[in-house]
Amino acid sequence: MGSETRSQMLQRNVGELLQELRVAQAGVQILFGFLLAVVFTTPFREASGFEKALHLLAVLLTVASTALLMAPAAWHRVLFRSGQRGEILRVGNRVVLVGFGCLAGAITVTVGLIAKVVYGPVAMGLIGGLALLLFGLLWFIAPGLLAGDRLRRDDH
Repeated sequence: MGSETRSQMLQRNVGELLQELRVAQAGVQILFGFLLAVVFTTPFREASGFEKALHLLAVLLTVASTALLMAPAAWHRVLFRSGQRGEILRVGNRVVLVGFGCLAGAITVTVGLIAKVVYGPVAMGLIGGLALLLFGLLWFIAPGLLAGDRLRRDDH
């Protein structure tokens, strides 16, 4: 892609970002639907205040994730003719990373809540901790390690 102009590169990068968000959004929608449906069940009405608070936290993290992960698509739609693709990419990348953090938090809280209801508070801590560790490693630490590995290879 050496003959690619800056405008073409920005257009391609925005397209790649929006495609990545389509993949993430499916997971957010499934989680959000599950969390909304749970509220209307009889067992939820009998849940403890702590369990209801955890559920609300998961819902709020899912709402934040939805807003953050959809923002770059909305910005692109509003600004696509204004020549601001560079800004959409620069700010959008940061917003998406925060959105992924909120999504990881929402899933972690949801899985922890399920473990609490089914097996108790110790399971909640263990399962929630493992989920958080998994997301942290795969979504945030591994990319840094891969980038460092590439830099080391490029130096040789």
